Amino acid sequence: MNRKEQASESVAIIDARKWQNQFDLRTGDKSEKRAPLIDFMKEVLHRHHYPGDADPGCNAWVTDTALDLLVGYRPGFAFLTYGAQYFAGRVELIGPAQRRAMMDELFLEVERFIAESGFTPVIVGRGGVMQLVDVIDLSDLDGICISTHWSARYAGLHAPSAADLQRVAADPNITRIVPANEFRELFGDSVGDGPLVPDYLLVARRGYAFKALGCSARKPAMIPDAAGQIPFFSTLGEAAEITSIRGVVDRGLRQGRKIAFIMLEGVGMDDFPWASTPCGNGRGWFSYEPSDAQHLAITTGRHRILEHPPGYLFHAEESKEYPLSGYFKEIPSGTIGAGFPGKSIAVGNKSMDTHMLTGADLCIECFARNHYNQGTLGVLHRLDKF
Repeated sequence: MNRKEQASESVAIIDARKWQNQFDLRTGDKSEKRAPLIDFMKEVLHRHHYPGDADPGCNAWVTDTALDLLVGYRPGFAFLTYGAQYFAGRVELIGPAQRRAMMDELFLEVERFIAESGFTPVIVGRGGVMQLVDVIDLSDLDGICISTHWSARYAGLHAPSAADLQRVAADPNITRIVPANEFRELFGDSVGDGPLVPDYLLVARRGYAFKALGCSARKPAMIPDAAGQIPFFSTLGEAAEITSIRGVVDRGLRQGRKIAFIMLEGVGMDDFPWASTPCGNGRGWFSYEPSDAQHLAITTGRHRILEHPPGYLFHAEESKEYPLSGYFKEIPSGTIGAGFPGKSIAVGNKSMDTHMLTGADLCIECFARNHYNQGTLGVLHRLDKF
């Protein structure tokens, strides 16, 4: 079965507390497919309604839902994403004491899952957050400037005028203007040939965020730090670079261990309370933000930045497929879950990433956008392992 055939069979279930609807993930059409595994997913969704990004129980929901899936599905690989500590600071400034308390609560949830599941953990923090200093407003250029909701430090400049280039060159808070060919050369061994790379990649000074097409309407209070190193924790070995993490997970799975691969949103080196090791978070001057490209570098073991570059023209890619999956147009190949022959699950409170980037058989995530809670989404990519 090839990837497109497998993807076309993926079933999505939206639970809005008082009702559930079932869809074909690729087309968005109503689905009448019946299977014991679909009934099982509906029951789990009914038992675990997502409380909302700002709810104190947001991370506990991840643990509870994942443990429930373990009982009924008995997977050998679990992928968890905890994001409450990241979302909390998006629209409200979080002080040091409050942030420390949130980190303590986060790691209690991580410990609870490890203790109750018995899985061997492999944990990575996707980078810390910092207070926004100021915004670089490039929304009125002659060309098109794009910086998505998950980005702050990077923006893509498309078809700029001479005046645009003069303006960005004169801005003291833009530290780098990178032509497309230079960015492609930096990641010459990345998957893909880079047709989506913007004409110029703009890099903001630390603490600054771009205001451009694709940004959230809400002004962020805290932004991703895009640090050069992120924390990595595992008893199976170290990972000096972000693309080495996949090998550590694969090693554990080959040894017959049940592995819990845990991603922590908004967690940097200073936030990690355990004896973690620093892991390189990019290449050269470029450090990943918590984007889909960073996620794929971790889960596929290869840089995929030319396939998913910052600031690309996401709105110009016309597609009627995967309407429940945001800007994704297809399910990426080569992820850990997709390559694992045993059973796998994924649970996370970061929308879209969970069901599009993990490759797991069964995925449950919050169906929320910009803090607006629209319910819970369950996706079944495989129906043949139950």
